[in-house]
Amino acid sequence: MKQFRNILFLLFMLFSFDSFSQNVDQVEMADVLRRDGKIYTVVAGLVIILTAMIVLLVRVDRKIFKIEKELKKNN
Repeated sequence: MKQFRNILFLLFMLFSFDSFSQNVDQVEMADVLRRDGKIYTVVAGLVIILTAMIVLLVRVDRKIFKIEKELKKNN
């Protein structure tokens, strides 16, 4: 098992070296979106998605807390 884990680690390291060779100075997609004014649409979409996820997590947490409280009360 330890040998398998080491081989897997080496494979992940090998694939990660490829990501370091990318040119970070020029991000064409971001430049095009910024120039066309569409970057704000992308940012707005991300904000909506993250806000919805946070609201969902808070609602689930409240429901779980309520159920735990009822279980403690019944026991």
